[in-house]
Amino acid sequence: MSHPLKTATSTSTSFADNDALAETVRAIVADVRTRGDAAVRELSTRFDRWEPASFRLDEAQVQEIIASLPQQVVDDITTVQANVRRFAEAQRASMTDIEVETEPGVLLGHRHLPIAAVGAYIPGGRYPLTASAHMTIVTAKVAGVPRVVACTPPIRGEIPAATIAAMHFAGADEIHVLGGVQAVAAMAIGTESIARVDMLAGPGNAYVAEAKRQLFGEVGIDLFAGPTEVLVVADEAADPFVVAVDLLSQAEHGPDSPAVLITTSEDVGRQVMAHVEEILPGMPTGDIAGPAWRDHGQVIVADDLDEAYRIADDFAFEHVQILTAEPRLALEKMHAYGALFLGEGTCVSYGDKVIGTNHVLPTRGAARYTGGLWVGKYLRTVTYQEVRDEAASARLGTLCGRAARVELFEGHARSGDVRAAKYADAPLPWSEHFQTTSA
Repeated sequence: MSHPLKTATSTSTSFADNDALAETVRAIVADVRTRGDAAVRELSTRFDRWEPASFRLDEAQVQEIIASLPQQVVDDITTVQANVRRFAEAQRASMTDIEVETEPGVLLGHRHLPIAAVGAYIPGGRYPLTASAHMTIVTAKVAGVPRVVACTPPIRGEIPAATIAAMHFAGADEIHVLGGVQAVAAMAIGTESIARVDMLAGPGNAYVAEAKRQLFGEVGIDLFAGPTEVLVVADEAADPFVVAVDLLSQAEHGPDSPAVLITTSEDVGRQVMAHVEEILPGMPTGDIAGPAWRDHGQVIVADDLDEAYRIADDFAFEHVQILTAEPRLALEKMHAYGALFLGEGTCVSYGDKVIGTNHVLPTRGAARYTGGLWVGKYLRTVTYQEVRDEAASARLGTLCGRAARVELFEGHARSGDVRAAKYADAPLPWSEHFQTTSA
């Protein structure tokens, strides 16, 4: 039976649990819907003190911004994007169109068609998430999305140069220095200067996440976002110092970010807790990671790894790191997670920043029913059907007539009836005056 060494003092709350926040977002979205660009400009001035002549950067401005960056930064951006692109291309190649003949003359198929326009939101603020440009834009372009609109906020009145470079190299078709709910609403609804998109992707703060939630249905979204989560499964082979560092690496995302250790070794658990307390005072982001660990951190001791994996599945966390003697066993044992990180040689930070898998992942238990952002999220799998054989259509028509009448859908039944009558001279049960148009 498992037992806790450390329990959370508060729990993450559900989506849209802040009524005041939701109402603020609702008012901003309504304002953008009513007044378009005028509202966007006023909101940008109010929230970001940002009022340029145009929010959209032209090619000359983009190139000037890129030229201001150290070459190493540019090289690193393109290297990471190459990693993301390679994996995304492999994923896209795995998704093939199909056509099968289910019976003579009856063809059924599906095609994977890209969404026509996507809005990618790249956060700024305390953490300008340059990597989110790689995850949202590169993946969309590999999927074949013809138009990607990218928005990112100014940071303390300045254009975030590295983020702009990342957007450009990722393949964004439009780059706007515009942040917050006003950016999300402008992309989803459309204004005089920003044509509407069909889907929104990318992380953001609580206001951005709530805006995406409210706009869902009018447009598609990648995921309902919550605080970043990390869970480590460790046995006696784990290095407690590495575990502590990796837990805190994700706790720095926000004061409400849960960091959980499930271990089969009480000694490892206690050492990890001691290392966390040693590391936090000197950690530059300790003002964020500290409250996250204090209020949302947990350490649970399990009897064995099977129990540890079951507990981990109950959490259904975004990031699950496996620091055990045989980490690949987790591929067989675990089922509910956003992404697995197997062994000490990898870590969640690699997934967040450089390795090539996507860092936009399900939170707050959503890993029980969905995966994260990937090429397939930008594709619509649509079906088609064709009945070439008249005898097959007659058979289907007769079957359709019977099946539809069981459900009291007489109109549906008649669509089947007319084909049975036309192709097989079957009697038309509801009319004596049907005239075939066939030769």
